[in-house]
Order: sequence, then structure tokens, then C-alpha cells
Amino acid sequence: MIVGIAGLGLIGGSMAKAFKANSDATVYGHDTDESTLNIAKIYGAVDETLTPDTIKDCDVILLCLYTRPSMDYLKEIAPLVRKDAFVIDCCGTKRRICEEGFALAREYGFTYVGGHPMAGTHHSGFRSSTEDLFRDQGMVIVPPVYDDIQLLEKVKQIFAPCRFGTFSVTTAEEHDRLIAFTSQMAHIVSNAFIKSPSALHHKGISAGSYKDLTRVAWLNPSMWADLFLDNKENILFELDTFIDAMNQYREAIAEEDLEGLCDLLEEGRQRKQEVDG
Repeated sequence: MIVGIAGLGLIGGSMAKAFKANSDATVYGHDTDESTLNIAKIYGAVDETLTPDTIKDCDVILLCLYTRPSMDYLKEIAPLVRKDAFVIDCCGTKRRICEEGFALAREYGFTYVGGHPMAGTHHSGFRSSTEDLFRDQGMVIVPPVYDDIQLLEKVKQIFAPCRFGTFSVTTAEEHDRLIAFTSQMAHIVSNAFIKSPSALHHKGISAGSYKDLTRVAWLNPSMWADLFLDNKENILFELDTFIDAMNQYREAIAEEDLEGLCDLLEEGRQRKQEVDG
């Protein structure tokens, strides 16, 4: 199998390393930073450069750039992709890129599938990529036809070297609605929380809860800003919901409403039990 990977950061770099470590795949790579591409070649994660001439050789092309650059790149290469090839994006939002990808696939005859690997760290770049980043983690798939079992099996085969633990199938709209809550809001809350002046003096008076809540404040600003704006409506809903909840806690504390505060805390505890068991 020949795999083309556009974008060799944390996700694309880890994909390249996984394919080289766990299969006999040939990997062609593209990155906007030429030095990153050269480092990937020296490391052995990439065999050749992904170019207009080599795109036609690829059985699979993985889009691992940010959402907007991935869409631009896909428009550029679509006429060059083989009709029997797969193009799969690994972007953090799905609606816009899947709409574009499905349309281009119909026009040029290749197969397009939306994807989102549920794995990552607060570090970024090829230097942080690892061949086992995806081991036992989840992969979300947005297919052009929801119940195409053969397509899902083919996608599983393609990603076998990454050793994902689970595959989930959903729509682009449902993915973006849920990812706003499960991932994007967590990054916003963490990033805002750490801005308290008290954070400068926490050492020696903090433990696991502080570490858990602030871990993802150490994020890649340009990547996450792109994702937030691409998922604007869902993010605004989650932000408004969160702000409303925070105002309820604030009011109960300001008014020293012990019973009301206990009710709010119990409601949250029960919701956590209901959600996670």
C-alpha cells in the first residue's frame, strides 16, 4: 500500500510512523514546512515527497493539515487522485470539510471519508509524534453512506497499522455538535481558568484537580482557534450553557444559599454518575 500524508505534525507524523513501524507501506509526505518534511525523511517516517506526480501512485491519501488548509489542498489535488483511491481527512471538525470532500469525490470518482482520531497530547509538531499515539484509542468515521459495512471494513483495514481500539460511525453534524462539548469546550475552559492571578502562586498548594483541569490549557493556539471558528454555532451553544451554569453557582455563593448550592452540586454529581456510570 502507498499512503500519502499531507501534514506531518503530531497527527500526520504519528500516522506516518505507525504505517512505517507496523506495515510494509510506502509513505509519501507533504508539509508546508520543508524542514519538517526533511526531518521526517531522515527519521524514516517518510519515503518520498508527496507531489502532483506521486499523488497518482497513492492508494490512500490522509489529510492531516488544519481544516481550512486541508480543504484547500484537497481542491488542488482532487483531479489527480486515482478513482480507486481513498481520501480520508483527520481534521477536528467535520461539516465543512466533509461537504467539500463528498462533492469532490462525486465529481472526480474517488472515495472520500471523514475521520477524526480521538488521540493527542498538549504537545504539537513532528517532534512530538509517536508510532503508538493511536494504540487502543478511538477513531471516528464520517462515511458518505452511513450503513456501508464494506466501506467501514476497508477503512479499518487501511488504519490497521495505527492500532486503533475502536471505530465509531456518525454524521458530520452530530460529530461537530458533540466535539464542541467533549473536546473544544474543555480546552476553552482550561485556557480561561489558568488566567486567574492566583495561578502564579499555586505551587505547593495544588494537586490532581488543578493538574487535570489545566492540562489542555497548554494548547496550539492557531490550530484550536481554527477549530473553534469552524464550529462556531456549537461552541456558542456550549459557552452559553456553561456561563449560565456558572452564574447559578455564583449567585448561590454570593447569597450564601447553602441549600441552593448543595442542590447545584448534587445535580452535577448525579449528572456525572448518569453519564459515566
